[in-house]
Amino acid sequence: MSIYLLKQWVRTGNDPIAALIYRLARSGIPSIRPLQIMLYHLHVGTRTLWTELVRIFYYTPLFQARLARPCQQLYLYSGLPFIMGSLQIKLGNGCRISGRSTLSGRPASKNPILVVGDNCDIGWQTTIAVGTKVELQDHVRLSGNVFLAGYPGHPLDDEDRAAGLPCTEEQIGDIVLEEGVWLATGVTVLAGVRIGKGSIIGAGSVVTKDIPAGVVAAGVPARIVKEVEND
Repeated sequence: MSIYLLKQWVRTGNDPIAALIYRLARSGIPSIRPLQIMLYHLHVGTRTLWTELVRIFYYTPLFQARLARPCQQLYLYSGLPFIMGSLQIKLGNGCRISGRSTLSGRPASKNPILVVGDNCDIGWQTTIAVGTKVELQDHVRLSGNVFLAGYPGHPLDDEDRAAGLPCTEEQIGDIVLEEGVWLATGVTVLAGVRIGKGSIIGAGSVVTKDIPAGVVAAGVPARIVKEVEND
């Protein structure tokens, strides 16, 4: 009997067994709260244990094998980052990286390199596209869905795009985030941009030119809003 026919048999309720199944399905399982709480904590505990084991003994060693040198106290969560191209990755110690992130090197570039300092965060669904070099200095924070666009991937000329040619050298550039920079959710930083020490970029902003140290910038394109207030 197919699933469709089984559903029809239960819904019609012409058979006593079908009617009983239908009533149970409509009324649901009786609520036994202590049992439900126990099952919930068992589920969460089992899932957490499995996730930690996979993270420690599988995903982290795989990612470490892709680095130029071992990273101490690496915390890799939610899987394995997607790495594209012949990208060289130098990672500092004590970094936290979401496995739902993408790290790519421009195929037409020679030895594109991503340099990440100590105690940096690379958040969920972040993409770092390295044209030649992207540098995150110590204590940089990248929130979720950040895009560091060191190269665009396609040329400006429509005929070159149709022919499948890569972006040109004029379209790529280094990106440098100095110590303590924080990019909020959804920030895009274009090629050739340097953001100064301790600066903060507001959510959803597009940074098209250099930002000095110690300021808050926001908007499309990002403009300085105020200075960072330090205690």
